[in-house]
Amino acid sequence: MKKIICFILILMGTHAVFSQQKIVVAKDGSGNYKTVQEALNSVPHNNKKEITIFIKNGLYQEKLRLDSTKNHVTLIGEDRFQTILTFDDHPGKTTSTGKNIDTRSSYSFLVLADDFKAENITFRNDAGFTAGQAVALEADGDRAIFKNCRIIGNQDILFLNSEKSRQYYQNCYIEGTTDFIFGSATAWFEQCHIHSKKNSHITAASTPQNHPFGFVFNDCILTGDSTIHSASLGRPWRPYADVIYLHCYIGQQIRPEGWSQWNKLENFQLARFSEYQNYGPGANPATRVSWSKQLTDEEAKKVMIKTVLGNWNPKSD
Repeated sequence: MKKIICFILILMGTHAVFSQQKIVVAKDGSGNYKTVQEALNSVPHNNKKEITIFIKNGLYQEKLRLDSTKNHVTLIGEDRFQTILTFDDHPGKTTSTGKNIDTRSSYSFLVLADDFKAENITFRNDAGFTAGQAVALEADGDRAIFKNCRIIGNQDILFLNSEKSRQYYQNCYIEGTTDFIFGSATAWFEQCHIHSKKNSHITAASTPQNHPFGFVFNDCILTGDSTIHSASLGRPWRPYADVIYLHCYIGQQIRPEGWSQWNKLENFQLARFSEYQNYGPGANPATRVSWSKQLTDEEAKKVMIKTVLGNWNPKSD
């Protein structure tokens, strides 16, 4: 009887190993691969199994891409301050084939796959303060989760570039200069730290008209460099841009009027910018622009993860 039980336990353990594969990346050669892209390449096309890629500490200077058929991949870093994925593409550079780099091709890491997760990793673009648009992370797939990550650089750092995408960020640090959280996806930011490095704009949403929500920041902290006193909560990249800040600490770096127009365009007239029970020196409803809104208690009750992200609950994944 004991032999039968042992045999069953061995079979169960073997099944667990094959149902969730783990790959190790280490620059010193102590893992399965030395580069992150090699590990991503090893994920089979049309993947349907959970695959975890553990990345040991190191500076990985790679332009990374996870293709759309390589779903169910989780990246876990050894330490979010010391596991760094970075590149330095930006407009003004050219690709190996001679094409000019633009915003959409400037990414350090492009995630096209669904059901992607990342924990304890720094995503960075090292292009520099004056380089212009330089994306660190572009996430296009649906049901993307980022926990305890750092997304840092300057302009256009986090690109949420698909209106079909839903994304969840928890306990992440995101810093930049201009429009550094932008795009058309629907995203929930929970207890994140958002840091401005320039008197410019945090968000540049392009929410489709038929989407009830765009970017929601809940219980987040907004800070800025000590020299910053006129940053904005966001400006509308497209008409119907939707951004909400709930229960957030807003520091002195945010201008009294809160929000900004998009140059001389009239997108702001259709923008859906709102706040609810924010606090701190930069949270002053009385001085906000007339075309933004302070939510009522009843309106705020409708802004929940299940109403924003629909039938997907990232907290259960």
